[in-house]
Amino acid sequence: MIRYTELEHRFVKSFPEPLVPGILYVSMEYGSVAHSCCCGCGAEVVTPLTPTDWNITYDGEAISLHPSVGNWTLPCRSHYVIRRDKVIAAPPWSDAQVAAERQRDRRAKARYFRQADPSAVAQPGPETPAATPSAPRPPASWWQRMLNWWKAT
Repeated sequence: MIRYTELEHRFVKSFPEPLVPGILYVSMEYGSVAHSCCCGCGAEVVTPLTPTDWNITYDGEAISLHPSVGNWTLPCRSHYVIRRDKVIAAPPWSDAQVAAERQRDRRAKARYFRQADPSAVAQPGPETPAATPSAPRPPASWWQRMLNWWKAT
């Protein structure tokens, strides 16, 4: 059950102690968003803003947070979406769904940080022979080509 169905967003440098229920604190300085759990249990919920975690959209009037907020480690296990400062209840997840999402998240982070670190070149080992042919790479998207062009200029 969701107690707070609307949040007032505030851009702050750092988060206050304690977090005031009904307020969505956005710290661009620390790249994260925090709020008191919308179910009303009072637990602090922090969502890091990274390419593999959450992102926000601010249209000059309201904040949206993507993806949904699933408080699987809290006793309340609340699950909701924040769209344009409104809190929308989302269906609960089973333990199997949570485990699958955590595994997907670990794989996404591993992929992202391997790509982001040019020094992380795979070294052939006993299980990876040096002559192993690699699968052809798909063509780069227009966005990736644009980013590569921009980096080269």
